[in-house]
Amino acid sequence: MAKVFKKTSGNGGLTLYLGKRDYVDNVNVVDKVDGVVKLDPKDFGDRKGNVFPMFVQLACAFRYGSDDLDVMGLCFRKDIWLECFQLYPESHKPSMSTMHETLLKKAGDNAYAFTFDIPTNLPCSVSLQPGPDDKGKACGVDFEVKTYLAKEKSDPDEKIEKKDTARLIIRKIQYAPTQVGAGPKAEICKNFMMSDKPVQMEASLEKDLYFHGEAIPIKIKVKNESNKTVKKFKITVDQTTDIVLYCADKYTKTVLNKEFGETVESNGTFESTLSITPMLSDNKEKRGLALDGRLKDEDTNLASTTMLRQGVEREVLGILVSYKIKINLIVAGGGDVTVELPLMLMHPKPDGNVWTF
Repeated sequence: MAKVFKKTSGNGGLTLYLGKRDYVDNVNVVDKVDGVVKLDPKDFGDRKGNVFPMFVQLACAFRYGSDDLDVMGLCFRKDIWLECFQLYPESHKPSMSTMHETLLKKAGDNAYAFTFDIPTNLPCSVSLQPGPDDKGKACGVDFEVKTYLAKEKSDPDEKIEKKDTARLIIRKIQYAPTQVGAGPKAEICKNFMMSDKPVQMEASLEKDLYFHGEAIPIKIKVKNESNKTVKKFKITVDQTTDIVLYCADKYTKTVLNKEFGETVESNGTFESTLSITPMLSDNKEKRGLALDGRLKDEDTNLASTTMLRQGVEREVLGILVSYKIKINLIVAGGGDVTVELPLMLMHPKPDGNVWTF
């Protein structure tokens, strides 16, 4: 194991250990979350000599406001799914994995193993890019492993003190399928005033899915039978974010806007391939842009396309992300000719299951 992630509670009595923070959704099953919690009662103050239950929980939640907005009892975080186990006194006893054995050796004495099975119908981690002046945690869907020391064995309303808690954010991620499908194609024939004949355009992609950072070649054919000149080509990529959990909030933001100086004279033709690459680095200031789930102090990328499973309720997925390419011919004297192509953006599955950007 190259790295162990750990977090210690404020009182020093609990330390949470995880072997990784990225868990892959393989469509039919999600990686198990295997971890360990070390219990060290020497810093528990007035709790010494008493037995208090220790729990670990995994929550998938939608955050639609930062923590500093939580006032007057209002909560800007809604749990989508939550599972909780008691680790001490011993209750939850998972089947031991190689990951458990490695973490237990790292943690030492008084350590307790746990395992969470993430349901396949939960959303992947997505965050909404904050504005330059925004503070606190970003809005979006996140997964959090939390261990805490309680006073009561089963009181869901008990307020747990922050110093008695250790937590780590993890990510549920999905990689592109190994086989891609045929690319989409669109065509249009448009007439203009004061012109007897139309402008025809056909645009197509080689495949239906591209990787983040990969160049996207668009094959374009134009037949200009009109008496007008096509002055230039304009290509945009739009990201549509559909927040389906707490409201019907759907909005679109342009993540690429590129112009090409190619012209097509009257009664002329054009056939070529124009290449684009939508990148987060060109959109750092756009508030509300959907990104793949961000871990603290780590960079990320544009959100991957949401892969909808048949039979899964949309509301459970929290945030749905999709993309489309618009190819626009700008015609002299006013007017344009536009076609749209759907686009899927995802990550390839890396060797050794290591998450890279």
